[in-house]
Amino acid sequence: MRFLYTLCIQSFACVIKFASPFYRKAKLWNAGKKDIFYLLENKCYGKENIVWFHCASLGEFEQGKPLMEKLKQEEKNVSLLLSFFSPSGFEVKKNDPIADIITYLPADTPKNAKKFIQIVKPQKVFFIKYEYWYNYMYELSKSNIPFYYVSAIFRTHQYFFKSYGKWFLQHLKKCTHFFVQNEESKTILFQHGLSKVTVTGDTRFDSVYATAHQSFSLDFITSYKSDKKLIVAGSTWLPDEKLLSELFPNINTDYKLIIAPHLVEKNHIEKIIKLFSSFSVVCFSEKNNKNLANAEVLIIDTIGLLRKIYKYADVSYIGGAFKTGLHNILEAAVFEKPIFFGTHYQKFKEAIELIERGGAFSIIKANDMAQKLFEFSKNQILYKNVCDICKKYVADNLGATEKIWDSLL
Repeated sequence: MRFLYTLCIQSFACVIKFASPFYRKAKLWNAGKKDIFYLLENKCYGKENIVWFHCASLGEFEQGKPLMEKLKQEEKNVSLLLSFFSPSGFEVKKNDPIADIITYLPADTPKNAKKFIQIVKPQKVFFIKYEYWYNYMYELSKSNIPFYYVSAIFRTHQYFFKSYGKWFLQHLKKCTHFFVQNEESKTILFQHGLSKVTVTGDTRFDSVYATAHQSFSLDFITSYKSDKKLIVAGSTWLPDEKLLSELFPNINTDYKLIIAPHLVEKNHIEKIIKLFSSFSVVCFSEKNNKNLANAEVLIIDTIGLLRKIYKYADVSYIGGAFKTGLHNILEAAVFEKPIFFGTHYQKFKEAIELIERGGAFSIIKANDMAQKLFEFSKNQILYKNVCDICKKYVADNLGATEKIWDSLL
């Protein structure tokens, strides 16, 4: 089975290599893997007590950040190595001061896994949420290096719980400990013979709470918003942007709109501009040459600002639930405003719970959101109640980082 798994990994790496002339992410991924072990040896030289954190991308980095900060705060003599699978994580965070060493993760082959671990010699390893790389897991177990999964979440339909997934399940059993988000995950793991499990919750709550309580201001948004209310649409895809283009003509007398798309490539930005061609549109990259107060739609054509932009929203819309899957809604919820998203949210615990509490709303079409916004404008008590629900939901779920740290101790 290991041979077939490794063959799939190698085939995937070949596909990415051939795709690199045509796709920016594939190009970055390939460039980042060039001379990776030589660079890693130089970066690790002289470093002792290395603790390795691995994140798939930017979202998982934010999820793991509270634990990284806690580790650096409590263990002064450790060196922190941070690895990413995706360019969208590495390219944004490759110079982040939180880590002493930041790298791409080499493809999960037996040779790469063995060499990576021999160079790094980690004391312990934390995989954030998922990222089940079975050759790395095997080598870590073989070398008696403890590794943990943080803010993990499990569902009965996942492949390692199927009849054909026994080989994968055996590798999960090599894990030193699982820190899971909910009791359901713990029950599922127990049913399959994994007992080293602690329910600690989701560290993302700690992460977004820390961001919300930093002192910062984005003056360009204040200038843009002027005396109108603001909808911030984050991590959007084209289906989300089409819905917003249908919504906006019905509400633009009261609201301005910020769109921070998931993809910031030029051709995608041009598609958004075309959707809103009947309105005054400004891109973030051109804001210094424009009168923002007169603009009606502001497109954030850069990465890294969205978490702070949500602070200025009167209403937030989170993208992905009409296409790839819902993006992070906690970044918006922490700022205590109503949240809207599409129909595919069932795999996201926080979306389900916020809908049940009344702090978030799943919509099928633009008119659904327009009607709810009209209700808010007519009933400020209703609006404030929804805001309070979001505030309480975040407050009720804080503390995962401390629970994990206590368990580790």
